[in-house]
Amino acid sequence: MDNASQKPSEETLERFVGIVGAANAFRDPADMAPYLHEMRDLYKGNSPVVLRPASTDQVAKILSLANETRTRIVPQGGNTGLVGGQIPYETGGEVVVSLARLNRIRDINVPGRTLIAEAGAVLRQVQDAAADAGLLFPLSLASEGSCQIGGNIATNAGGVAVLAYGNTRSLVLGLEVVLADGRIWNGLRALRKDNTGYNLKDIFIGSEGTLGIITAAVLQLHARPDEKATAFLAFDDLKDVAEMFSTALDGAGPGLTAFEFIGRIGIDYLLKHVEGIRDPLSSPYPWYVLLELSGKRTDGGVAGLCETMLADAFKKGIIRDAAVAATLAQAKDFWRLREELSDVQVHEGGSIKHDISVPLASIPLFIRRADAAVKSLIPGCRPFPFGHFGDGNVHYNVSQPVGADKDAFLRKWPEVNQTVHEIALELGGSISAEHGIGRLKRHLLKEVKSDVELDLMRKIKKSFDPNGILNPGKVL
Repeated sequence: MDNASQKPSEETLERFVGIVGAANAFRDPADMAPYLHEMRDLYKGNSPVVLRPASTDQVAKILSLANETRTRIVPQGGNTGLVGGQIPYETGGEVVVSLARLNRIRDINVPGRTLIAEAGAVLRQVQDAAADAGLLFPLSLASEGSCQIGGNIATNAGGVAVLAYGNTRSLVLGLEVVLADGRIWNGLRALRKDNTGYNLKDIFIGSEGTLGIITAAVLQLHARPDEKATAFLAFDDLKDVAEMFSTALDGAGPGLTAFEFIGRIGIDYLLKHVEGIRDPLSSPYPWYVLLELSGKRTDGGVAGLCETMLADAFKKGIIRDAAVAATLAQAKDFWRLREELSDVQVHEGGSIKHDISVPLASIPLFIRRADAAVKSLIPGCRPFPFGHFGDGNVHYNVSQPVGADKDAFLRKWPEVNQTVHEIALELGGSISAEHGIGRLKRHLLKEVKSDVELDLMRKIKKSFDPNGILNPGKVL
């Protein structure tokens, strides 16, 4: 970030404006404001201009000029990222490039089960396009109404369907990418097997805009399930949740499409702050699971499997109570409980966030140790764990003590992060399961990556972006 404070000359800015047109080059502070801060307000940046290109060719011209003039570029999708990777620095020398206008669905190939979407297509738009073709694009996030597929790919987003379909990386067959010098790599190939040298596609997935700007992607679609069973289960202990997951996976195999866990504190927050939320069970319990089974037949087999599985779990004393959705509306109500968890925390004051992963068998131990550690650091704080039990991803958040000073609490963020991350790493986990590195966790990489890994990453960055213009100061 040594030259980050250097602003582009007025002449250079006018050349950038000329590429996209004055109507799509925002320079007024009010117009730029939505692009300069992220949803948690952890980062508020500055920029001399926000560019909104409408084509891959315009993106290429922007990067060619940026490389020529050594102008720093911050690519931005739907601005829903949670680690600050999409926000420019406060020094004001970086140009923001929003991909929002590159939002077309270029092609749908039903026999081949593929879809080509431009980077600015909103995730729900991609889901709907697949559904209209009778297929499924399974990536599903709480922010799917505003996040963009290019940002999902650039951060290798996870979500609630990873258990059955994998991370975003597993759903991408090909990419179109504009390189730092303005060249366009057309890798929009719909091949499921291509063993011809280095896999360039995978280098860009999860690179957070530091190696190139993704402008389009070939996405893999799946068959839509014809039958689903959705259940909300109650447990006394996380070890019972772990046993239930093993039971469900053994019984349903790939038909187990979701296994999301929620602590009671999450239900209490929802009941208190979200209109229309009802407690799905008659009594409170320490832990809950939102379970979903899916199948291709419409003969009631999935519902029958769910019923048998839950009856067996009751008999073994694994679960304490359960509600099975009898209608699509009830299933949506169950899913709403899960989807509102991220946003509801703001109503209880400051929240210190963690996006960690640990081996499945270690989730109960991780939460037990983390709870004890953070309560020792900040007496009265309220751990708020939830997440994707089936892939080991715990969103371990910590709400401030009731009545505490929010700013004073949030100043504890680095100390709490260090404590929680150390526990995750001791258990063989990761400090970032699905949100990426960005600005928030950049300083932590040296603690989780070996010298060899960091050296290789820096060499890749230098090779792809020798002048350091692409999202500088992020990841590395």
